[in-house]
Amino acid sequence: QVQLVESGGGLAQPGGSLRLSCAASGSIFSIFVMGWYRQAPGKQRELVATIANNGDTNYADSVKGRFTISRENAKRTVYLQMNSLKPEDTAVYYCNRQSMLWPWGQGTQVTVSS
Repeated sequence: QVQLVESGGGLAQPGGSLRLSCAASGSIFSIFVMGWYRQAPGKQRELVATIANNGDTNYADSVKGRFTISRENAKRTVYLQMNSLKPEDTAVYYCNRQSMLWPWGQGTQVTVSS
């Protein structure tokens, strides 16, 4: 059974930065396209960034140019560097495969507020 553990969230001021991490255990990791998702209060969960096993990345328009996804396959870990944060980035952030989802982790709360 795969377990996903997200960390690194917290409170940031507008314009600030945070780096999220997600560690996966219990399954082959390197071959899958991984993604970061977020869910704001009252909204559906949305996919904000993906990274393939060859390093190709894609971003939602709302985060393009501000967020950077990366991965370390040897550590079974995917990262999300978030810069120039905005209040609308406030959400619980999760990682998972891009498709054929694993069970969700607990997520990590990101709050952007002055």
